Amino acid sequence: MQIHSEISQVMSYMEEELRVKHNFDIIYRVIKIGKRDAVIYCIDGFTKDEILEKLLEFLFKQIPDSFPENAHEFSKLLLPYAEIGLGKNYEDTILKLLSGQALLFIDGFSQCLEIDCRTYPARSVSEPEKDKTMRGSRDGFVETLVFNTALIRRRIRDPQLTMEVLQTGRRSMTDVCLCYIEDRVDSGLLEKLRSKIQNLEVDALTMNQQSLAECIYPYKWYNPFPKFKFTERPDTAAACILEGNIAVLVDNSPSALIMPSSVFDIIEEADDYYFPPITGTYLRLTRLLISIMTLVMTPIWLLFMQNPDWLPDWLLFIQVKEKINVPLILQLLLLELSIDGLRLAAVNTPSMLTTPLSVMAALVLGEFSVKSGWFNSEPMLYMAFVAVANYTQSSFELGYAIKFMRLITLVLTALFNLPGFIIGIIISILALVCNKTFSGRSYFYPLIPFSWKKVKERFFRLRLKHSEK
Repeated sequence: MQIHSEISQVMSYMEEELRVKHNFDIIYRVIKIGKRDAVIYCIDGFTKDEILEKLLEFLFKQIPDSFPENAHEFSKLLLPYAEIGLGKNYEDTILKLLSGQALLFIDGFSQCLEIDCRTYPARSVSEPEKDKTMRGSRDGFVETLVFNTALIRRRIRDPQLTMEVLQTGRRSMTDVCLCYIEDRVDSGLLEKLRSKIQNLEVDALTMNQQSLAECIYPYKWYNPFPKFKFTERPDTAAACILEGNIAVLVDNSPSALIMPSSVFDIIEEADDYYFPPITGTYLRLTRLLISIMTLVMTPIWLLFMQNPDWLPDWLLFIQVKEKINVPLILQLLLLELSIDGLRLAAVNTPSMLTTPLSVMAALVLGEFSVKSGWFNSEPMLYMAFVAVANYTQSSFELGYAIKFMRLITLVLTALFNLPGFIIGIIISILALVCNKTFSGRSYFYPLIPFSWKKVKERFFRLRLKHSEK
């Protein structure tokens, strides 16, 4: 709908659409500029008051001899501010107002002046709690989109770096930013992603990036492995963009979604590159080996306990020496559940009580549960290793995907012995191999399809390229 030229009509329409008199935070003020009536709208808490005050003060002092003929001429002559836009219809201007911009309507003009002097409530930039590094930058993404794009632009001063903003959600109209380098990105993948976001039929992205991820690439419930890499580190996001990937930033979300991402991309961490090549290679291979061990350690131990005659002499010490009151498979499953319970309790425990409650939980679940006969010490030891080893890689989703595969393998091993263990491992491998990234590439790339050059890059931390033509 086109903007009316009369201020009374403008105010009537805004009241009808925005219920201004019922919303205390939508502020409007009727003013005079020269001999013309005008009205300005803004949202309290979204506007930099000092900038708006200076603009109004400047306008009140201006008494032009000949008033500009249109809004464009007015903005050039009488608005000394950089971020000024012109709105031609109410739908777009109302969206700008709800996004935080101030709107100035002037009697006789068929366009609205959109003054971008907005500010959002935001926390300071600090190191992310999850993606910490021993060496490297200490900044992390926050919930404000423009801050996050600035953190990436600070690292990539390339004119080909593009920050493309789209909006999705019929009611929320959430800002989604696609960050990519124009001459390196896969244009087909970019167009596919852009089309997916623009055609989303949702009311709102209630869970920010997770809602977006599930909308653009629906998950198959039976395959828990994550399809995307999430990072809260601007340096990691910038490195992925330089490699030709796309980083997706969603307003109100303090992380970037990287695509396409294989399982080796998800396991990779910033510390691999902040240390010399030999140290980075050791860290990378150690992380990969421990991830494999978290999957197979308890099923293999259970398999040996069900077939003790298979144990060689040098492994006889792993046998359970005490009386078994509860079947081993039930002990392992109860411990898996208990560990998740402790994680959830830690999330909801006040920080001042975390240490004493952790000590209490360790005593009760450790020493007393063994003495009471519910658990044997051996399954407690192996499950403790698995619980700690899950934190060697930063992806929470990958850790739980491995956990689900481990549970399936444990149950199959308990039911069918060696054939069950083999079936469990096959299911785990198939879940990885048959998975696909958003681009349609194999989730197990570069092993499938095989590329020796890429395998070396993924498994070994090679020398960084300092220049590229």
